[in-house]
Amino acid sequence: MPSLLPYHQAAFIEAGCDEAGRGCLAGPVFAAAVILPRDFEHPLLNDSKQLSERQRNEARQIVEREAISWAVGQVDPKEIDEINILNASFLAMHRALDQLDFRPESLLIDGNRFEPYGDLPFHCMIKGDGRFLSIAAASILAKTYRDDLLKKLHEQFPQYGWDRNKGYPTAEHRKAILKHGATLHHRRSFRLLPDAVQGKLF
Repeated sequence: MPSLLPYHQAAFIEAGCDEAGRGCLAGPVFAAAVILPRDFEHPLLNDSKQLSERQRNEARQIVEREAISWAVGQVDPKEIDEINILNASFLAMHRALDQLDFRPESLLIDGNRFEPYGDLPFHCMIKGDGRFLSIAAASILAKTYRDDLLKKLHEQFPQYGWDRNKGYPTAEHRKAILKHGATLHHRRSFRLLPDAVQGKLF
């Protein structure tokens, strides 16, 4: 497998951005922003989609140790319901960028849409986490931080299986919503259950 690219434009200091949890029924959407050294390389970041949980956590430690700057942002379910998940994903990225202690000169965004962040130029990259190291690194941070939170929430609400499904719409998760109802961590603007049933939840 070919190695991921270290940058899109060599003349600029780039921050890679990615989100995690956009399609979930419960929990915040997370995003990360990462600026890597120009000469950074590590085999674990060559295919972040295929990493095991253990490998992702190992890669997270490497990114946090080696990155020039990194940060994680999140948007909670109530905000998601108010502004919709697409805008919430952009806001989570903006919140991550707000926390960087080193200002990038350009942004690499995973996906095909983005809300401009100040006056920084940006480039949307389809499947960017499989193309650029900085986006792959951001993907790993966003996912591992989100997974850690869902594991903690599982301790309070074990009936939903969030330690396993991480809030995604599995049959197990929907069955638990039907039996126990929705929590404050569920996204009420999402289709948690078939419409006729969901109307009775709220």
